[in-house]
Amino acid sequence: MANSKEKLFNEFPPVSTEQWEAVIQKDLKGADYEKKLIWKTLEGLRVKPYYRSEDLTGKEYLNALPGEFPYIRGNNVNSNEWEIRQDILVSDPKSANENALFILERGVTSIGFDVYCKKDQCIIKTQTDISALLKDIYIDCIGVYFLSGHNSLEVIKMLSDEVQSRKLDKTRITGAVSFDPLGCLTINGAWGKDEKSDFETIKSILEFAENNLPNYRVLSVNGQHFSNAGASVVQELGFTLSMAAEYLTRLSNMGVSVTTLAKHLQVNLGVGTNYFMEIAKVRAARFLFAKLLEAYKSEQKTVHINSHTSQWHNTVYDPYVNVLRATTEAMSAVIGGTNSLVVKPFDKSFKKPNQFSDRIARNIQIILKEESYFDKIVDPSAGSYYIENLTDSIISEAWKLFLDIDSKGGYLQALKDGIVQKAIGESAVQGSNNIATRREILLGTNQYPNFNESILKQIDESVLASESVEIDGNVVTPIRQFRGAAEFEKLRLATEKSGQWPKVFMLTIGNLAFRKARATFSCNFFACAGYEVVDNLGFKTAEEGVKAALDAKSDIIVVCSSDDEYATIVPEVNDALKDKAILVVAGAPACMDELKAKGISNFIHVKSNVLETLKDFHLKLGIKI
Repeated sequence: MANSKEKLFNEFPPVSTEQWEAVIQKDLKGADYEKKLIWKTLEGLRVKPYYRSEDLTGKEYLNALPGEFPYIRGNNVNSNEWEIRQDILVSDPKSANENALFILERGVTSIGFDVYCKKDQCIIKTQTDISALLKDIYIDCIGVYFLSGHNSLEVIKMLSDEVQSRKLDKTRITGAVSFDPLGCLTINGAWGKDEKSDFETIKSILEFAENNLPNYRVLSVNGQHFSNAGASVVQELGFTLSMAAEYLTRLSNMGVSVTTLAKHLQVNLGVGTNYFMEIAKVRAARFLFAKLLEAYKSEQKTVHINSHTSQWHNTVYDPYVNVLRATTEAMSAVIGGTNSLVVKPFDKSFKKPNQFSDRIARNIQIILKEESYFDKIVDPSAGSYYIENLTDSIISEAWKLFLDIDSKGGYLQALKDGIVQKAIGESAVQGSNNIATRREILLGTNQYPNFNESILKQIDESVLASESVEIDGNVVTPIRQFRGAAEFEKLRLATEKSGQWPKVFMLTIGNLAFRKARATFSCNFFACAGYEVVDNLGFKTAEEGVKAALDAKSDIIVVCSSDDEYATIVPEVNDALKDKAILVVAGAPACMDELKAKGISNFIHVKSNVLETLKDFHLKLGIKI
């Protein structure tokens, strides 16, 4: 029997980094290492192609155990338990209560009640309302959340009265209200009431909670606003940290204990589809907030991180792909050690979720817990050279951004000066351009669309319309929250609404390998706009192909062949076509300038801006966007 203490692979000599690099340089055959193998992320991070143990040298926080400052390895010591939260849109207390009881019996461990709070309008107006909403719910055994906005003080007072009337232990009541005046200002451009009143309300809520609901969180910092506006991971954490620091500074100057504030603080983060980056983000967030609270001399240095699957990557078309996206997002959040998680229904972007989409959303989390055992291992990503280095890079860059904002007067001043909006706007434009040019793929939207899909009848126009509402803030310019797929979806919806269904005909001719590859590319390209695409097995002559295309009453004819053959074939097709349809060449052949000189102007290829090109074809076809 082998010695159990003997190291595996002892017979293999160690390989140094220098040896690895020498082999890589040889394999590159003179190609630029930086351009070929170093990934430059949207966050500005430089990610190497591989990492080794030596890359962890000097990262002192790695010596901390789970439950130890700076909590990068999590607040929990014995498990990776998290709250499975599901939100309910409250139209009336009774039906919302029935829904809550229904989902609590099906694996949910915390409830979020969206009580329609908009300034002074709230569904929950009386003690009778909240009693009806919470009837038969063991509020001392689950997390109870209220999306209550500027009505949060009234809501928690009613919650406290409910606790007293039931004679429950107030220390067992957990959850949060969504009071975040700075977040409101960020996305709406205005305060709930005014700056002074909003901060006085925060103070009142904190004082009330400390005396009546000591373990209930009453102040939120909503980093998810930045995520849903297209911000990078670094920006989301840097600005979230700056927002928290603004609260800590202002409220401590108003006489609120920093420890009290930390105790009642909740950080809401968005979680996107960049799997490893999002794992690292949650870990980095714990570290950064621990350091921030340490700097403010708080006795409590942990925060509750609540994650929401992001809307940025959600799509209207091929909506079941959103289920897959939500699954990887949920995995990232849980592996990163989030304290609670909300998985949004896959159809939330275009209609009010129903029982089916709600069920799928909560079952994603339940599968991760009950079948995949994600709750069993504390900090499962610990020791991964890659994730540890990503975490460290995010910490470094987010802290730099935080210090930069602090040097400019803090978050509120940076918001008033437009610094926050400008930075996020630039990232959003870059992200949108990546989607438009397919550098980032949104499956079913800008690549591999479902050719025959029609979704117009499934859409609730009021839900889509609410996404495009322009907000004019009277204090600051708000950041714009939107989905990356929205512009592509406008194109395809315009096609559906027009009822024209333009036909795109693949005139495949010549070299078999090239024509097949380019026809596949072109079919995917035009189907992204909802056009009907017709592929073919190939034609012997240009005249034969043009005749078949015109017989099929095609609006667009795409010539698919090899670069070498285009110089001859494309002019022949153009002459035979005589402007009876729009001619397109698939590819960017060396003879492009010669073809353009002959009046052939439409070319599609891998470097095309797909979105802008399809907008141009909509214009040519008379389809209004």
